[in-house]
Amino acid sequence: MSVGVRELSVLGEFKPFGLIAEALDGKPADDVIDSYTYFLFDPEVCKQRDEADDSDTSSSSSDRSDHELFIRGNRIIWSTGSRVHKRFTLSSSVIMACWCHMGDMSEALLCVLQSDCLTIYNTAGEVVSIPLPHTVTSIWPLPFGLLLQQAVEGNLTTHVPFPPSSPLSSARDIFRPKRDIGYSPQHSYSSLSAFDYNIKGDGASMPSHLILKDPLEEPQLIYIEERGKASIMREFDEKTIWTSDCIPLMASFNKGKMQHSLWVAEVVDCNLEVANSKLSDVVPPGVLPKQCSFRRIWQGKGAQTAASKVFLATDDDTAPIICFLLQERKKLLSVRLQSVEINNEILYDIKPDMSWSVPAVAAAPVIVTRPRVKVGLLPCVDIMALTSENSLLLYSGKQCLCRYTLPSVLGKGQALRTLKSSEIASALLDVKIVGLADAVEGRVNVILTNGQIYRCTLRRRPSSSLANDCITTMAEGLTSSFFNHFLVLLWGDGDSAYLAQADSGVDSEWESFCSIIMQMCRKSRHVPRRSSNSVSHSSWEFLINSSFHKNYCKQKFIPEISPRMSLDLQGSDSSGSFLHGIQSPTELFMETLDSLHGLYESLKLDNLRKRDLGLLVVLLCNVADFLGEESYLDHYVRDFPGLSKNFGICRTSFSQKTPPSLFRWLEHCLQHGCNSANIMDLSPLIRKDGSSAGSWARKIVAFYSLLCGAEQSGKKLSSGVYCNIASGSSCTKEELTVLAMVGERFGLQQLDLLPAGVSLPLRHVLDKCRESPPTDWPAAAYILLGRQDLALSCSSHSRQSKELEPHTKLNLVSMSTPYMQHLHPVTIPSSVSDTIGLENTKLEDTDSVDGISTDGMEHIFNSSTQLRYGRDLRLNEVRRLLCSARPVAIQTPVNPTASDQDLQQAQLWQLAQRTTALPLGRGAFTLATTCTLLTEALTVPKLVLAGRLPAQQNATVNLDPNIRNVIDLISWPEFHNAVASGLRLAPLQGKMSRTWIIYNKPEDPNVMHAGLLFALGLHGHLRVLTITDIYQYYSQEHESTTVGLMLGLAASYRGTMQPAISKSLYVHIPARYPSSFPELELPSLLQSAALMSVGLLYEGSAHPQTMQILMGEIGRRSGGDNVLEREGYAVSAGFSLGLVALGRGEDALGFLDTLVDRLFQYIGGKELKNERSQLLAPSADEHNRSAGQTMDGSPVNVDVTAPGAIIAVALMYLKTESEVILSRLSTPCTHFDLQNVRPDFIMLRVIARNLIMWSRVHPSEDWIQFQIPEIIQNCVTSLGDEMGDMNEMDTEAFVLAYVNIVAGACISLGLRFAGTKDGNAQELLYKYAAYFLNEIKPVSATSGYTWPKGLSNYVDRGTLETCLHLIVLSLCVVMAGSGHLQTFRLLKYLRSRNCADGYTNYGNQMVVSLAIGFLFLGAGMRSFSTSNSSIAALLITLYPRLPTGPNDNRCHLQAFRHLYVLATEARWIQTVDVDTGLPVYAPVEITIRETEHYAETNFCEVTPCILPERAILKTVRVCGPRYWPQVLELTPEEKPWWSSGDKSDPFNSGVLYIKRKVGACSYVDDPIGCQSLLSRAMHKVFSLKSFRACSPNDCIGATVEQLVSTFSSDPSLNAFAQLCCDPSWNSRQVSDYVSSFWSSFILLYKHLLGQ
Repeated sequence: MSVGVRELSVLGEFKPFGLIAEALDGKPADDVIDSYTYFLFDPEVCKQRDEADDSDTSSSSSDRSDHELFIRGNRIIWSTGSRVHKRFTLSSSVIMACWCHMGDMSEALLCVLQSDCLTIYNTAGEVVSIPLPHTVTSIWPLPFGLLLQQAVEGNLTTHVPFPPSSPLSSARDIFRPKRDIGYSPQHSYSSLSAFDYNIKGDGASMPSHLILKDPLEEPQLIYIEERGKASIMREFDEKTIWTSDCIPLMASFNKGKMQHSLWVAEVVDCNLEVANSKLSDVVPPGVLPKQCSFRRIWQGKGAQTAASKVFLATDDDTAPIICFLLQERKKLLSVRLQSVEINNEILYDIKPDMSWSVPAVAAAPVIVTRPRVKVGLLPCVDIMALTSENSLLLYSGKQCLCRYTLPSVLGKGQALRTLKSSEIASALLDVKIVGLADAVEGRVNVILTNGQIYRCTLRRRPSSSLANDCITTMAEGLTSSFFNHFLVLLWGDGDSAYLAQADSGVDSEWESFCSIIMQMCRKSRHVPRRSSNSVSHSSWEFLINSSFHKNYCKQKFIPEISPRMSLDLQGSDSSGSFLHGIQSPTELFMETLDSLHGLYESLKLDNLRKRDLGLLVVLLCNVADFLGEESYLDHYVRDFPGLSKNFGICRTSFSQKTPPSLFRWLEHCLQHGCNSANIMDLSPLIRKDGSSAGSWARKIVAFYSLLCGAEQSGKKLSSGVYCNIASGSSCTKEELTVLAMVGERFGLQQLDLLPAGVSLPLRHVLDKCRESPPTDWPAAAYILLGRQDLALSCSSHSRQSKELEPHTKLNLVSMSTPYMQHLHPVTIPSSVSDTIGLENTKLEDTDSVDGISTDGMEHIFNSSTQLRYGRDLRLNEVRRLLCSARPVAIQTPVNPTASDQDLQQAQLWQLAQRTTALPLGRGAFTLATTCTLLTEALTVPKLVLAGRLPAQQNATVNLDPNIRNVIDLISWPEFHNAVASGLRLAPLQGKMSRTWIIYNKPEDPNVMHAGLLFALGLHGHLRVLTITDIYQYYSQEHESTTVGLMLGLAASYRGTMQPAISKSLYVHIPARYPSSFPELELPSLLQSAALMSVGLLYEGSAHPQTMQILMGEIGRRSGGDNVLEREGYAVSAGFSLGLVALGRGEDALGFLDTLVDRLFQYIGGKELKNERSQLLAPSADEHNRSAGQTMDGSPVNVDVTAPGAIIAVALMYLKTESEVILSRLSTPCTHFDLQNVRPDFIMLRVIARNLIMWSRVHPSEDWIQFQIPEIIQNCVTSLGDEMGDMNEMDTEAFVLAYVNIVAGACISLGLRFAGTKDGNAQELLYKYAAYFLNEIKPVSATSGYTWPKGLSNYVDRGTLETCLHLIVLSLCVVMAGSGHLQTFRLLKYLRSRNCADGYTNYGNQMVVSLAIGFLFLGAGMRSFSTSNSSIAALLITLYPRLPTGPNDNRCHLQAFRHLYVLATEARWIQTVDVDTGLPVYAPVEITIRETEHYAETNFCEVTPCILPERAILKTVRVCGPRYWPQVLELTPEEKPWWSSGDKSDPFNSGVLYIKRKVGACSYVDDPIGCQSLLSRAMHKVFSLKSFRACSPNDCIGATVEQLVSTFSSDPSLNAFAQLCCDPSWNSRQVSDYVSSFWSSFILLYKHLLGQ
């Protein structure tokens, strides 16, 4: 048969786009070299492995642009078509570049070799740089890593890749697994174990090849296997010339031996090899589980030079072949590769006689004849060869299919038709093809004799999808010999000339394909039949050769089809009988019929291929008619009854084979199960693994098989088909089917293509799994179920693996239908973008002059807080109460007198006490509620102490500076004001910029920047400051700045014991200076802050030396002459000591007993004279400074040391339940003890005892009464009776003790139940607050209380006020973040009462302000924790010694009151509708674990809400009838709540996505459920006359639109409803359509819901 002749399709003249990109960039630099290189590659190379292997995805993009890597000097340009995709600039010139997949990574990596390093980029641009100690000459990609070939180096003795001090050069780091390193976008990696292998060896012992399996691991040695032994590969003469990234093969050339070699890479157990090598004394056995070994499988000798090109192709039977282009011999040598699968491993080998050669001077691999067919991971690659006679031939294995010639038009704009015919002939003779290059799929560069290069394309595939499918089906279903004959006809001369023209139509392609099939049928009749069947087939032969058959075939054609579709079986035979030598042509044509019948059955499952199905059935009827297959004809006629007019029924048939029927198999499978269905009803094409043409039907069969109980054996099912199943748990057949649909990337779009009857069981599967799918499924599975809420939650968690993110994104798209691809991660409107101009969020104050001013709370009203409080105006009221940026109103007469002016100043001074305390509450209220732009300075609201006179047209009145020192008054309030402004900044997921902090630094230090530093430190942002920055702040010698910086640094580095920070803190403790150090006068508050900072820095470490130092500081007064601040210094030292040994009292070092003894001496216990006390004897330096010891006439000044010592003991033994310590820390029980212990110390003792006995704290009146000694109870219960022999002084002592004990017990309750919103604790604390309030000034009847009355007769009001406010503050700690209305009313009353009564103590006002902030902590979005660290921070904040004025720091530094921030947790959760992206209400059921107080408990909340602590939280379940259920299972752990941005956070930083059910409205739109689908009277909608009868202004459009939104929340469908209800659509035709459409729509959904 003659070889067909084709014309190349010229795409245009080729020029590397990198040159064009450089020209567009402008004038090149002077140092740019002239030489450049480039290579073209297929887009599949740089895709994800899973994405590239998907045949459906790859087949849909046939005309993709080639990708190009252009390399010049140290620059690389990656372009796609005519667009630059990425640019890379490296530090040195590029030697070589290639794409590679490493290990199990699905992402393609660009590996760039330079002279001194190997640079690896991923597709996102992230880079890893690996230094190269030895010279690497080339790099080559393998399927599992990158092959590095090293050069021989003469002197390696003195070459040390890393300095000896580097830990990377130690033996233990030679082989480091990837999990110990961690991936970093910019990771300079410098430990190469194989490079370090022979630091002291010579060149002969150095390995020649290395393998890099992961960018973050060291290159490994490669072993060579010869004669059953393995040794390190040192074949430097074997120069690698080619590797395959699909098959582990390497080709090399040995110039000395003049031979080519082919190697196969295998993964072997390397322990044996290591034991035989010199590494046995360095690497312990078992460290290296697997290694790479090369085995030589072929040698070809006699070549003078290396092959100019090596590539992988496929033989005519799809077996892989390796092609070597030997230009010196002008031939292409092909070596056939054999593969055998043993134990799931593929072994490759080459037999000696399996090679051949064809003449060629140039060659290239192309994908032309079988573009969609793959054998495993290998596509079927053909060979384009250029002979020495300039003939361009296309080969499929050994078979030459056709010859290509140059077209008459060479490129665009170079037409030769203007020349004469003789000139055209001479021009074509002069221009010849001399080379081939840059082949990508079916495109190749053709190099001409005149030096021009043209990009040409071969006819890769027919544009007819049906013809393409048929060719692919025959390639996969027929034997190789028969399909090769088909290819010869298809690519030869004759009826297939359509393939040689680029503008051939789809119909002509299909007609030509049919003619080729029938031509084969015609030729087969000339082939003699087998002798055994000659007698039985004689009648048939006579019939088909009769004139009757000729006339019958001419007359029988389908009227609906073009007459030329009627195929003539007796056409001319131009090529002769090509099937001579084949024993049974009938069997071969039966294979063709069976293969195409399998495609026919597959197309029946695609609604969009109905036309192709009608065309294919005509061809199948002709082939079945030719073969006499009556059963096949009957099968086709039943599907297409119209064919009965054109095809008669053959009464005799050689085969009564029943044709496979996919529908019959599906029916039997559903009725009787998968195992009872006949496997012969499935076409072999469907059962074949890796079949591209039958993959559509194979997927459906696999889904039905799993649904009906098929058994799995690997990927193969018992029904005979293969199926990929996604990872995830499954308990039912339906769940397994869903995972199979995900594994096969069968989404909603594909489900819509199925016939209704076939898709219905699969849709039922999705409906059955939709309500409660397993929690470990991939996001694509949830998309398939219609649970986008679970998908978004799942995808947000899976982003912790960056490698899986692109694949997840691809699956999300593939699972969605086109009209559902609006899914994207929902971003909750933040407080930055939310506006405050809403009607219910404005701060209305009738007395206000300037309306809304910048008060630091203007951002508080956003979508989250509006949903939390709804129409409630509590937030507005809180904002009004905590606003300190506006003048306050003063009530005075209209015509004031001189005495009234003095009254104004007195009132203004009292109000100023309250105003200066407001920032502490505002900081808690706005905690972490907004973000700042790093390009803007932080705005601090003003602190206004002025007043205004509403009676005098809001005239402003300022404090008289002659009476009050205003500047001294506001120094610390300004500090608190700045802290509050800084606390409102939410902790960012990343680090705050150091530049932004320095940008906010003023030229002159001030208290506002000091407060900002403290606030940033509490959020952990001061870690970005360098030591130089810290020193510069200290050098300013500004007191407030130093305090804020020390505390902020300690909070940021809490518990780390960072040495540099520790040294900077100890500088501010003069008591620790050596004796030779000069005396420094430091303010005592600086020293107190330094002590507290040391405690925070060493928190929980039980550092012995630090504990001894702090113990000495409790009994030492602060430096300077301010004796009044000694107690504050001792308290700071006590808190610090307690923090260092926090909760470590039982398991700390042995010297702790001595520390405890000293602490009880400080508390007031008996001094123990034993040998252990000598351990804490002062050193020489301490003895020299003994003048500062707090002796004061007694061994220990208990009034100074007791508070700090009590606190230290409480924190050291926190939650330890130590009975020994409890017995030593007793409450006074006798008259003598009461006279010798201060009442406020009794309160501290009660708090300490309860913190130690943590589990015994119970919210009941009996528990509080148990805290009171019997002698005190007896006294206070008889206050109104005759006192007997008890004098008044004793009574006052007992009542003072009683009041302090009760207050201490209430504080203990507040700490024990902090942030829990415990109802019993709230009720009990509220009762005691009301009790104390009535004792101060009766405001309500308290007949229900049995507590003693008349306390105010024996206790001063100041003590009662302090106890009252401490109890209220404890109550707000319990109800933190809840906004509890009853508690809020109490706080409002306390605030107004104090002003009206004139009793305005700053400390009490500070407590009220803090209490309001705690009650609305973080705008109701945060709460407190009860961990050890949190309790310590809260105890510091709640320390019961309140300041007397704004600048009072004597007993407790006011800055410490902000440390509550360290105890807060963002346990806020809000539900977001996944379809609308808006926060919504949703009922959730919360389960908490069993504790010592209660059993496992379930309770319901409505989101947004605050969840319980992580230590007790077990389950959060979305319940209710309106939203799909969702369950979050948690393991209770004694750990802090997940921080913002934590990848393991199951609540996605407080956002829980939910999906609304069809037929239900949200709780905002329908609070009581009267508008849901089941509640709505549907007949009212249909009772209207007609949609078109309504006027444009009628409400029917709105009604229908609302109705549609009830049925579906899909934005696309709602937008369509709005369009249809638009009044502009008023034409009669459109109205009729809309009316009928919505009627059908509503009835359909009613029917579905009824099911």
